Order: sequence, then structure tokens, then C-alpha cells
Amino acid sequence: MMQNTLTVRTMKEEDWEAVQTIYIKGIETGNATFETEAPSWEKWDIDHLQFGRLVALQGNQIVGWVALSPYSSRPVYRGVAGVSIYIDPEFSGKKVGSSLMKNLIEECEKEGFWTLQSGIFPENQASLSLHQKFGFREVGRREKIGKLDGKWRDVLLLEKKLPSK
Repeated sequence: MMQNTLTVRTMKEEDWEAVQTIYIKGIETGNATFETEAPSWEKWDIDHLQFGRLVALQGNQIVGWVALSPYSSRPVYRGVAGVSIYIDPEFSGKKVGSSLMKNLIEECEKEGFWTLQSGIFPENQASLSLHQKFGFREVGRREKIGKLDGKWRDVLLLEKKLPSK
């Protein structure tokens, strides 16, 4: 029996149902985001950059995704973006996150980006480990930055510097 290989490709609007399902699974963990419900495609599309949207597929099944959010609309920050990455829990530990992050970083380097950043709950060890594996370093901690389910939460700020052009 042939094993399905993992592939990474650009996200399409038709992928939204699968992407949203994985996002909802992340929300349900309580350790992925302050969001409590997944947005519509239209809202999500507006909030994310048009490039750097990737999905990972195991066979024909989307098992993870990554996307970029602009840091600022000011031109001086055009090379800075926030990273969101979500993996279907059933595929955790199967190199999905690594494949997505590797492809995302390569794409960002081609686009001339110089800084990628992420805000991660300290309890999300899997995400912290993935980011650190790819050279993200902790640059700060925002204490009690928001409440989730009535509980104050901290967020660790991580960043990765890319080669400047």
C-alpha cells in the first residue's frame, strides 16, 4: 500500500471550509488564539496578505495551513508580517508544521520580507518549539494582554529576521 505524501501548495478560496475547520479545532484547544469563533472567508481574506497563504495536504486532505497578516499599513513596515499556523491535531508531530514553515519562509525571502513575527500563548509548547526550530527567538512577553474565557492570558512575542536585500 502506497503512503500518501505531504505536499504544500498555495491556498485557494475553495479550501476555506477545510481551513476553517482546522482553525476551529485550534480555537477549541484554548491555546491557539484569543478568537472564540472562526471568521467568514470574506473577513479572513481581508485580514491576511494575498501571498504566503499555504495549505499542507496529506493525499487530498488539507491537514494544516499558514498565512500572513500585515504588521502595519505604513510603508516603512512593508517587510514585516505576522504568522498564523494551524495544524489538524490528528496530524500533529507528522512534519506538517515544518513543511508549512519552510515553504512560508522561502516565499517571504523571495518577496523581500525582513521580519516574521508570532504571538504565542506560553502554554502552546508545540507552536513555540516549531517556531524556535525555524530560528524564531523570543523578544518579549505581554503579560495579561487579554482575557480568554474570563482568564487573563500572556502572549510571548517571537520574531525571525530574514536576509535583508
